[in-house]
Amino acid sequence: MQIQDLPYPDPGVPDARSGPRFLWWLGRNQLGGQFKSLAWGLLHFASVSALPFCVGTAIQAVVEGSGTRLALAGALLALAGFGTALGDTFLHRAAVTNWITAAARVQQLLARKASVLGSALTRRVAAGEVVAVSTGDVEKIGWFVEAVSRFTAAALTVVLVCVALLVYQPALGVLVAAGLPLLAIAVLPLLPRATRRADFQREKAGRATELASDTVAGLRVLRGIGGEELFLDRYRRASQEVRHAAVRSARMWSLISAIQVLLPGLLMVAVVWYGVHLARQGRITVGELVTVYSSVMVLTYPLRHFEEIAMAYSFSRPSAKRAARVLSLERATDTEGSRTADVPSGDLYDPATGLLAPAGRLTAVVCGDPDAAGLLAERLGGHPAEQGTSVLLGGVPLDELPLDTARKAVLVQDKDPVLLSGSLRELLDVPASGHVAAADALAAAQCEDVLEALAQGSLDATDPMDTRITERGRSLSGGQRQRLALARSLITDPEVLVLDEPTSAVDSHTEARIAEGVHALREGRTTVVFTSSPLLLDHADRVVLVHEGEVAAVGVHRELVHTEPRYRAVVTRETEDEAALNGALEEDDVLKELAEIEETA
Repeated sequence: MQIQDLPYPDPGVPDARSGPRFLWWLGRNQLGGQFKSLAWGLLHFASVSALPFCVGTAIQAVVEGSGTRLALAGALLALAGFGTALGDTFLHRAAVTNWITAAARVQQLLARKASVLGSALTRRVAAGEVVAVSTGDVEKIGWFVEAVSRFTAAALTVVLVCVALLVYQPALGVLVAAGLPLLAIAVLPLLPRATRRADFQREKAGRATELASDTVAGLRVLRGIGGEELFLDRYRRASQEVRHAAVRSARMWSLISAIQVLLPGLLMVAVVWYGVHLARQGRITVGELVTVYSSVMVLTYPLRHFEEIAMAYSFSRPSAKRAARVLSLERATDTEGSRTADVPSGDLYDPATGLLAPAGRLTAVVCGDPDAAGLLAERLGGHPAEQGTSVLLGGVPLDELPLDTARKAVLVQDKDPVLLSGSLRELLDVPASGHVAAADALAAAQCEDVLEALAQGSLDATDPMDTRITERGRSLSGGQRQRLALARSLITDPEVLVLDEPTSAVDSHTEARIAEGVHALREGRTTVVFTSSPLLLDHADRVVLVHEGEVAAVGVHRELVHTEPRYRAVVTRETEDEAALNGALEEDDVLKELAEIEETA
C-alpha cells in the first residue's frame, strides 16, 4: 500500500481484544511495507557498520605502505557511503509510508465504527476520547508499527557486527560481543516506571483538555454567571499538574537516554584500554584496533533504536488499548441484515412499547422521561441500545434490513443535533429524495431570520447559502441551530422522520409556525415527534402517551389533556398538589351533577 493509494478499499476486521493484539494485527496487515523497510534498514545499517572496516583497512595499508590495499579500501569506503545514503533515503521513505498507512488504517476503522454505531457511540465512549483516539493516538500507534521494522534491522545489524568482530579479531570481539547485549537490556528495569509516568502524564493532559473544551463550550453561560475566573483557575491548576507530570516523565526518559550514552562510552573505554594492551604485545595491528574501536562507536547508532522501540511501545500501548476499546463496541443488531435492500413502507410499530405511528400521519409522542424518550426514538430508527424485539416498518423488522437501508427508511434527529462547519449550502447538501427543495425546508423550519443573521454577519458572501457556519454552529443560538438541523432533516424527506424535541430552544410564536410548516411539508409522509409542547401536540394527527415503557393513552391533544391526568401532568407541568386539587374539583363537579340528577328524578 502506497500513500497515494489511500484510503484502503477495506481496512479489514481488527483484532480488538486488547491493545497488544491490535498492534500485532496492524503489523501483520503491513507485512509488505515492513519487509521493505527491513530490507532498506539492513542496507543502511550494514553500510554504516562497514565504514569502520574500510577505515581500519585504509590505516593498515598506510602503515604497511601498500597502495593497492589503500585503493581497495577507498573503493570499499565509497561503496559503503553510497549504500548508507541509498539505504537511509529509502528507509525513511518506507518508514514514513508505514507510519502514515498504519495511522490511516486506524482512522478508517474508527470512522467505520462511528458510522455503524451512530449516536450509540457517544453514549458508550466520551466524545473527547473518540477524538483523542482518532487524532493523537493514531500517530503513536503508527509510530510503533513503523519502528518495529527499523528496530529489527538494527538488532540484526548488531548481531552481524558482533559475529564479524569475533571472526575479524577474536580477542576484542569477545569483549564487544559480551558488552553489547548488556547495553541493550540495561534500560529494561527502568521501562515500567517510565511507562507509568507517561501514562499518568497523558491522563492529566486528557483531563486538562477536557476541562478546556468544556470551558470554551460553556463560555457564554460562564460569562453570564461570572464564572470565568473560577474555571480559569481550575484550568491553571490542571495545567500545572500536566507540567509536573511531564517533567517527571521527562526525567525518567532523560535517565534512560543518559544510560544509553554512558554505557557505550564505558564499553569504548574498555575496548581502547584492552586494545592498546594487545597492540603493545603485538597481538593485534593498529588497523585492527582502529577497526574495532570504530565499530563500537558506530554501533551506538543502531543501539539507539532499542531505546526508541521501548518509547514507541510505551506510548502506543495505552493508545492501542483505547483504540481497541472503541473498535470492540458492537451494535445491538446486525449491520448486514437478512433481507433485501428494498425500503419498506407502511405503519411504524414498536412491539416493546405498543407504540403505533400510522403511515402518512403526524404522530406526537409524550414521554415524561427525556432519557427514555431519546432511547425510544433511537429504537424507532433501528438503533437500539440493547438487543430486543425489533421495530416493524410495514410489518418488516428493521433489524433484518441492511443498515444503510434501515437508515434510508427511518431518519432520527437527536435532541442535540450537530451542525458541521462549512457553508450553509454544504450543510444542506445531504442525501435526499429530491422532492423537497431547500427553500421549502428552510421556510417550514422558520429559518428566515437565521438566513438574515448569517448574511449580515458575513463580509464576503452575498448569498446566505454561501455563508460559513463555524464548528458545531457555535456562532448561532440554540434555537437557530435547532431550526437549521430541522431544515436539513426535512430536505432528506425519508419514509419515516423521527424528531426528538425539535423545538425545545425556540420561542412559542416560532414554535407554532414550525408546527404548521412541518405538518404541511410532511403531509402524506410518516412523522413521529417526541415533544411535550402543547403547540406541537395540537397540530398532531395522533398523540400517544408513553408511561413507564408502555403506551398508556392514545388520542388527540385536546381530548387527552382533559381526560388523562398523567398526560396533563407532563404537558402542563402540573405539580402533585395541583393534580390533587384538580382531581378534587373534578370530583366535586361529578357529585354536583349526580345531586342535580337525583333532585330532578
